[in-house]
Amino acid sequence: MLRSNRCISMPPYTAKQPSFHRLQHHPISSSLSSGRITLHGGGAVSSSSPLRDLVFVVNPQGANGRTAKEWKKLLPYLRTRLGKDCNIKESLTSGPSHAIDITREAIRDGADAVIAVGGDGTLHEVVNGFFWEGKPVSNLNGEASHSAALGLIPLGTGSDFARTFGWDNDPCEAVERIAKGIRSRVDVGVIDHKGSDLHYFINVADVHLSAKAGFYASKYKKFGSLCYVIGALQAFMGHHNRDMRIKVNGGEWEIYRQVTALCVGNAKYFGGGMKITPNAVPGNGNLEVVVLQDFKWYDFILKLHKLYNGTHLSVNNVSSRSVRSIEIEEISESGSIYVQSDGEHLGFLPRKFQVLPGAIDMIS
Repeated sequence: MLRSNRCISMPPYTAKQPSFHRLQHHPISSSLSSGRITLHGGGAVSSSSPLRDLVFVVNPQGANGRTAKEWKKLLPYLRTRLGKDCNIKESLTSGPSHAIDITREAIRDGADAVIAVGGDGTLHEVVNGFFWEGKPVSNLNGEASHSAALGLIPLGTGSDFARTFGWDNDPCEAVERIAKGIRSRVDVGVIDHKGSDLHYFINVADVHLSAKAGFYASKYKKFGSLCYVIGALQAFMGHHNRDMRIKVNGGEWEIYRQVTALCVGNAKYFGGGMKITPNAVPGNGNLEVVVLQDFKWYDFILKLHKLYNGTHLSVNNVSSRSVRSIEIEEISESGSIYVQSDGEHLGFLPRKFQVLPGAIDMIS
């Protein structure tokens, strides 16, 4: 496989591969009733050609512009590897939420797969594009036999979701996964706020300090992974732990005192490699909730290594539980407790989080 002059290889992640239920294998030559004409792959493809339609959603501004540069380097290899058997469509995003619209249009047009090219933010938008008004987009056109798959080429700042799968941060290996076309059913989290549209996440959603840190980190993406450190330092300024109440799986309300951060994981990593919900598996029909209580600034310094290697569940004032749904409210109702999902700021508490088991086919 060509590596050196057409792809940039990144240091491999060390996370272990989680167990998933493997669905049928879709070889690269499998046919689709598609009519898209594309110039990628060495010329226009006839509308009668039984090829897979692959839509690559690229965030050219990702990783401070690095995503666009690496995507251009990857394209020759991608065309060589996939162009003979696929209709390849490149869609560049022009701003926030554009990837959502691109994805919905692609699925409605019968795409075999929509591939996010970028970091967790791009992936987050593409995942939200799989749904519309609380239903999967693939079900709106009545073609129950066709299901578009989700793919990922991790070229962003964090690429935390890829770590759960143990994938190397190597775009050429991502292309190979797409070529093989093996699908796995993965869960998706959904966030509900009364009076607002549903919001979906595939990685980790979080509340209070970590969400506030993520909000500030997004302003410093030009510094690469260092943005997470800067965001955390800024979030600590004026931070106060808060009392919260939660309701798990529709049960009774429980009081959690002096909450520093609460994380709801469909997958394991966030914040540039922090293994915050180490028991989460995005295919087991549950979300892992990890709560940090009464943490001081020096606790994070002393226990940071545990947060990164996933051994913090043994630390005092850290608890974990597996849930299907969880409702979270601040007792004082100040309206100032941050909420984010997959690194995207969503507003403030209250919120309800729940899992949609096996909601998406993912190329894995």
